[in-house]
Amino acid sequence: MHVWAEEAKCVGAGQCVIAAPKVFDQRDDDGIVIVLNDDPTSADESTVRTAAALCPAAAIHYAGD
Repeated sequence: MHVWAEEAKCVGAGQCVIAAPKVFDQRDDDGIVIVLNDDPTSADESTVRTAAALCPAAAIHYAGD
């Protein structure tokens, strides 16, 4: 699985960090998403899917299994 985020779309809600803290974080100054791991393990794939589904700005994306 490959993960990426559209920083320009991010509204800093933090749902991605709550859902998948091993994969996402937020910048301290403005709360915009940071992808910590763009190639997560299979154990983290379900949390990435949840993070993408919860993102109010639809800024989280993934491809592959």
